Amino acid sequence: MMRQLVSTVFALHLAVWSAASPQLSLAQDQNNEEDLTLVYGDKSQVSVATGAALPLRRAPAVATVITAADIEAMGATSLDGVLETVPGLHVSRSTVLNMSIYTIRGVRSGLNNPQVLVLINGTPVTNAYSGDRGFISADMPLENVARIEVIRGPGSALYGADAFSGVINIITKNAKEQDGTRFGMRLGSFQGVDAWVLHGGKLGSVDVAASLQYSKTAGANPLVERDAQTGFDQLFGTHASLAPGYESFGRAAVDGNLDFSYGKWNLRLGLMHRENIGAGTGIALALDPRGWGSSRRFTSDLKYKDPDFAKDWSLEFNGSFTYYNENSLVMIFPPGAFGGVFKDGFIGSPFRWERHGRLNAALDYSGFKQHHLRFGAGAAKEELYKIRETKNFNPDNSPIGVGAFSDMQDVTDTVPYMHPHSRLVRYLYVQDEWQFAKDWALTAGVRHDQYSDFGGTTNPRLALVWEADYNLTAKLLYGSAFRAPSFEELYVINNPVVVGNPALRAEKMRTTEAALSWQARPGLQLGLNLFRYQMSDLIRVSNNFLNENGGSRTGRGFEMEASWEVSKDWRLAGNFAYQRAVDDITKKDPGMTPRRHVYLRADWQAPAGWRVNAQINHIGDRQREPADTREKLSDYTTLDLTLGSRKVHTGWEWALILRNVLNADVREPSAYSAPFINMPADIPLGGRSMFLQLSYKL
Repeated sequence: MMRQLVSTVFALHLAVWSAASPQLSLAQDQNNEEDLTLVYGDKSQVSVATGAALPLRRAPAVATVITAADIEAMGATSLDGVLETVPGLHVSRSTVLNMSIYTIRGVRSGLNNPQVLVLINGTPVTNAYSGDRGFISADMPLENVARIEVIRGPGSALYGADAFSGVINIITKNAKEQDGTRFGMRLGSFQGVDAWVLHGGKLGSVDVAASLQYSKTAGANPLVERDAQTGFDQLFGTHASLAPGYESFGRAAVDGNLDFSYGKWNLRLGLMHRENIGAGTGIALALDPRGWGSSRRFTSDLKYKDPDFAKDWSLEFNGSFTYYNENSLVMIFPPGAFGGVFKDGFIGSPFRWERHGRLNAALDYSGFKQHHLRFGAGAAKEELYKIRETKNFNPDNSPIGVGAFSDMQDVTDTVPYMHPHSRLVRYLYVQDEWQFAKDWALTAGVRHDQYSDFGGTTNPRLALVWEADYNLTAKLLYGSAFRAPSFEELYVINNPVVVGNPALRAEKMRTTEAALSWQARPGLQLGLNLFRYQMSDLIRVSNNFLNENGGSRTGRGFEMEASWEVSKDWRLAGNFAYQRAVDDITKKDPGMTPRRHVYLRADWQAPAGWRVNAQINHIGDRQREPADTREKLSDYTTLDLTLGSRKVHTGWEWALILRNVLNADVREPSAYSAPFINMPADIPLGGRSMFLQLSYKL
């Protein structure tokens, strides 16, 4: 099956060239492109690469743009499903409440996902405790999303920390993009319910956009035959494991947004609330049907943008405040664990509260004939200002009392998992876009970040872009990036698994890329990207359970892309990504990520106002961790289908969405542990699902 899919991608590159009829006039092809832009949205511009809008083919980065029209055409119901279509990006799962792990070019860690910087309208969705998106990442609705821009490769020269292997910027809709009022509902598998209302219009001279979205699901909850407690039962001669049993993937969510624009000012207010997040596989890979997590994120973001601040100068100013908290109650191991010494299970309940304040400004100067200069400065304060913890076990993992639920004690003031901390970050950057010849541009930039807790780091970037012909662009890119150690890695104490280390340094990464973009014919776009990266100062857990910098990793690979607008009604697209990483100490693949990723898509604007979408996603050649002797994970291939209506005058639209139509056995890798494998059959994610969606626009 894998060979057939790869052959299909290569055939798409070749067949579209030979099959595109030369008898079609250029004017006809351009008309088709304009028609398809209405269907799939305008993907020609990207802003995440430089901080200002640029044509995608000239952007000094390897980037992907996904529009709202594109999302609607593919019938996407989740952010994770959209990101899986990006070349070289795979969405895996963490054992921490089933959080999404965005793996770009094979770069990932165990439980958290701090290597990819996620922004919403340019503001980071990052918590200080774990350095990733936290529990709030339990998916995100798409109805209010205008476009998603993804950089594959380093972005620290512009965005600072955690823009390590990539940057994802989610841009919400403004008043013009909403344009009226729209209601919608989606019902489907796993008791799934989604409902939304969106509005865009004017309030006097102020443009206003608003959205409110609600979702709830019981989750797929697939069967697990053996878990970590099964292994402990064999060691202690007990029968405490809840396996065979079902994973817990349920959740409820509320998302709200307000967007006010007046002249050069823009104010955005956002709320993300997640409740009753299921424990998934269990935080220690021991089934936990009763565990839960919840989180709340409130953001206020004020921007000022004056393109004519002074002669040849433009100014941008941004200030934001984010409040975030998350809490959970998890049964780490079930009743009867560890020889029966825990009557009601090994239970913990950590709570934490954070505040993030950010100020930044950027000045653009275009007074030089061949140069466009950008200067930026900013500061951010990250505060984990309050924690609370209750549990029924001591720091040495012995039970409090008999390990009953009633024995849980508040240890916040005695032996908490950590104390409150804060850090101040200040940064400066400069960037020059130099058009030194008619078809040549060199973008050079450097940024210095100074952290109050672990010191400073400087990261440069260089991008040479050559428009070799009107339809052919070549890029040569270099950049470095860093990942700041999280508060958990620096300061955690009284943790049964790992101890923080205040002496940690930032992880570093250097990446070199070469890219070609060829518009072979109007409507036919081909792309090839080659990359190589070197990671150093990786944060790992030592033999004495201490976080330490040590080790390095080298990776290389390529990504091929093709998009063919066959006619006014047909569009084909596909990509193939390959990556191979080697740990410089073990000389082996670190494992856990796919070496091969194939994605194919077809869209048909059918007669009678119908639209049809088909997608194939193949994940292959996933290696185990070096010490893991299990066979490598089985490949899997999923087929998704969407049948829906196109824009109609009555205001109503509908869609029937089928996911994993062939009910493929989709599993993500479970981590290696000794003296036994915690979840030998890996982490099942559920099978076929179906959704019916209705929406109405006033």
